Amino acid sequence: MRLRQFVFGLAPRVLPPSFPMPTTSPARCPRCGHEYAPRPLCPSCGAIRSLPSDTDYFTVLGLPRHPVLDEAALSTTYYALSRGLHPDLHETGTPEEQRASLTNTALLNRAYRTLHDPVSRGRYWLGLHGETLGKDNNRVPLKLAVLVFEVQEKLAEIRAVRQANGTETPAGLTSELEAVRDALDARVRELCGELEANFSRWEEGTESPALLSELKRVLSELAYLGTLTRDVEKEVNQPWNA
Repeated sequence: MRLRQFVFGLAPRVLPPSFPMPTTSPARCPRCGHEYAPRPLCPSCGAIRSLPSDTDYFTVLGLPRHPVLDEAALSTTYYALSRGLHPDLHETGTPEEQRASLTNTALLNRAYRTLHDPVSRGRYWLGLHGETLGKDNNRVPLKLAVLVFEVQEKLAEIRAVRQANGTETPAGLTSELEAVRDALDARVRELCGELEANFSRWEEGTESPALLSELKRVLSELAYLGTLTRDVEKEVNQPWNA
């Protein structure tokens, strides 16, 4: 499951605590004079100019500023822009155009990676509204308390058995670890559903403290489950389990 791969891949936080509002102001094409929202290429004549590094990721890809995305349209737009920005197409251009090819490509790639993954997109959306997961994200989320306690208790029991048995594989240990991992995966699937539901309730141009709070909770739980699952994976991959 793609969401699980992101959550358990320890992706870095997308936004710093003091994230400034991204650039969305229209720009004027230096070649044809067409005015357009900041994009890697002029939609009128295809001219290239460097975009500010803080350009809104939705704007970079020409998408509506909303957490629900058409993934097919996102990918189609990304690959079309990537081809148009390729350095080979601009090798005879001015030094500024050559630099713009590289900087815009880097920005486009960041935008695509961030918006393509729902969890990363959720964190970016959170940051656009002035919120981050914060330093207290290492605390056990209330809704996960029982599951976390059960998993940590099982891991402690398994480690004790492994220590007592040395390198010998304890009977049933693998199946117990897999059951723990399945329980975590089930909760991740539930949270991914909650994340998509949260996205769908946002209305364009509106602020919702309740939706922000819910989004922050879901992302915090997913982040914590990522840490917990890595602990389980570490035990699963111990040499004694080979």
